[in-house]
Amino acid sequence: MEESGPGVGPICVAKQLVPFLPGNPIIKTGGHQAITAISGAPFGSSLVCLISYGYIKMLGYRGLKKATEIAILNANYIKKRLEGSYPTLYSGENGRAAHEMIIDCRDFKANGIEVTDIAKRLMDYGFHAPTVSFPVAGTMMIEPTESESKAEMDRFCDAMISIRKEIDAVDKDTPNNMLKNAPHTLDMLTSDEWLLPYSREAAAFPIDFVRDNKFWPSVRRVDDAYGDRNLICSCAPIESYMDA
Repeated sequence: MEESGPGVGPICVAKQLVPFLPGNPIIKTGGHQAITAISGAPFGSSLVCLISYGYIKMLGYRGLKKATEIAILNANYIKKRLEGSYPTLYSGENGRAAHEMIIDCRDFKANGIEVTDIAKRLMDYGFHAPTVSFPVAGTMMIEPTESESKAEMDRFCDAMISIRKEIDAVDKDTPNNMLKNAPHTLDMLTSDEWLLPYSREAAAFPIDFVRDNKFWPSVRRVDDAYGDRNLICSCAPIESYMDA
């Protein structure tokens, strides 16, 4: 349930950043205080365009239309299944979404829950979270595309509905809960010590389908803003690869 990118559209910046737009050693680009080139191509990656071109050529006119119809159908199927659990932004005149739908998670702040907590808890259910806080802060944009099966979408919707029940069961006065502590790693769940106020089973196997193909997150959550700005390696230190 993720964005299908990478995108190849134009990237715009605020006026005050124009002087610093990246340059290119061969073709004149960038501002008068340009930083060095950030990619081999001055105007974006042409190779990415080839992926889209090949996809369109292989599908043909009828195939492309059919894929588009299925993508829109899939998004609206998820929208319908999540009605009553999550409010949706930007519905059309007929109450439908386009090829993606956005659920609004901002009201969950009253329970002490942020959209990031939902994203982390989805890992315990075996899902990489869809796009978080874009294009609207505090929301989740779900784009199933044309490639997801109904069974997979049903598992995702079951997980989201289950998480909503978990949200309803907590409040700001109980921050030590499954959503705030998610994801739960194999190490912590198999540790001799378990001091959390809920069961290991609830943390690791919240609904039945998770047992069939459990994904074990390798690390717990990190500071997202810090992680965006700093390279963090979870591998062994370099000394481990050196001869004694």
